[in-house]
Amino acid sequence: MMNAVIARQPGGAEVLTVVERAVPQPATGEVLIRVASAGVNRPDIMQRNGMPIPPGSSDVFGLEVAGNVVALGAGVSGFAIGDAVMALLNGGGYADYCVARAELCLPVPDNLPLAHVAGIPEAAFTV
Repeated sequence: MMNAVIARQPGGAEVLTVVERAVPQPATGEVLIRVASAGVNRPDIMQRNGMPIPPGSSDVFGLEVAGNVVALGAGVSGFAIGDAVMALLNGGGYADYCVARAELCLPVPDNLPLAHVAGIPEAAFTV
């Protein structure tokens, strides 16, 4: 089990709450990341304010994270257990663990702290 952040109802930051959820398991082409830091994006605020989330998205906030790979789904290459990564997600980043498509993960340079790179994936993949 893990901790994750959702909104109890639409509103300000006071509606955010920590809930317990099962640790997600990586499907084919995905990696499981132990989250160290998460970015805060406008869509997170819109979701918190009550905007419906897209179909297939998580009710757990967080579109980008930085952390370490702890498991690999079938068919994943280029990453290994323990690798530091930053990733763009379909929600689920405000949690202890999240899954990300391997092609939406980037390696973190050794000289950059995870807390400094958690906000990069959204901008990097947009560019």
